[in-house]
Amino acid sequence: MKTTLYLFGILSVCTVFLAACGHSDTKSAIVVPDTIPVTLMAMENTLANNQVQATGVFTTDDETLLGFKNGGVINKIYVKEGDAVRKGQLLATVNRNEVDAKGAQAKLGVEKAQRDYDRVRKLYLDSVATLEQMQNAKTALDFAKQDLNTVGYNQAYSQIHASVSGYVLAKLANEGQVVGPGTPVLQINGASNANWMLKVGVSDRQWNQIQNGDLATIQSDGLNAAVEAYVFKKSEGLDPQSGTFSIFLKLKDKPENKLASGMFGKATIQTKVNKSEFIKLPYESLLDANANEGYIFITEDGKTAKKVKVQVKAIEHNDVLIEANLPQSQGIIVSGSPYLMDGSFIKITK
Repeated sequence: MKTTLYLFGILSVCTVFLAACGHSDTKSAIVVPDTIPVTLMAMENTLANNQVQATGVFTTDDETLLGFKNGGVINKIYVKEGDAVRKGQLLATVNRNEVDAKGAQAKLGVEKAQRDYDRVRKLYLDSVATLEQMQNAKTALDFAKQDLNTVGYNQAYSQIHASVSGYVLAKLANEGQVVGPGTPVLQINGASNANWMLKVGVSDRQWNQIQNGDLATIQSDGLNAAVEAYVFKKSEGLDPQSGTFSIFLKLKDKPENKLASGMFGKATIQTKVNKSEFIKLPYESLLDANANEGYIFITEDGKTAKKVKVQVKAIEHNDVLIEANLPQSQGIIVSGSPYLMDGSFIKITK
């Protein structure tokens, strides 16, 4: 009997112990949500910079490709690349045997047409030839004269003369080479007239922001100091080679240093577009960016994160500008964003 009571007591103690252990496991199974440490930034508006940064190369507004009107065999090229030229200077000639022969034929045609007209006119005055015959002879004479003028024009363009005072940028053909009508032989510019411009490429949004007459500052390794310029003209179409729109910045004054076509330059263009209010954020705080849209996290109660869609207006170095139309909140989450979801619990750190 005593043994039975002893065993019953031991069994009761074990049952109580196991019940206590089971109750402890139930408590430990309750999941406590993770809190993610984040850093906040005050929601402050800032004025967007109305400057446009762009890079490009120096050129002139009168770069010209020169060639012969009728083509033929190049007889002589009198200049080399880099040579300075004066307006009207003879640069190259083509063999004129063919065009001179046509000129002689045209001259003989005029002489014959003149004789025919004089003879028919006398016959008409003697009432032997008709008025129609005299008129036809006069038309043939006029036609022959116009043909002679055409040949004379072609003879004049069997030589290449400099259209402006400047420099020879490129020699595109050699003596003895056969070239067709209009084939470029030389490329020159008017650098000596201080017509230098910086051709830069911009995006479509920047192209729309920039207007003719906007002031600019240009810096280059070829210049001792920054020079002033202004927007001279804008391209009306996309440059297929660069995929950008071209802006031409014309220098206000002649540069002290000698420039060369193709020299690199960097420009800061001051646009007249009114400044707008934006919010500047670190670039890493922007998530899922696509074109001009993206997402950020804010907190309204300091305990949970809220995902908000924003409009991206510009990217400046390591910062991004978004429209200042966010809901009221305690701040914008700028660190810890990659680990957050909408409604995540957060812990604000400094």
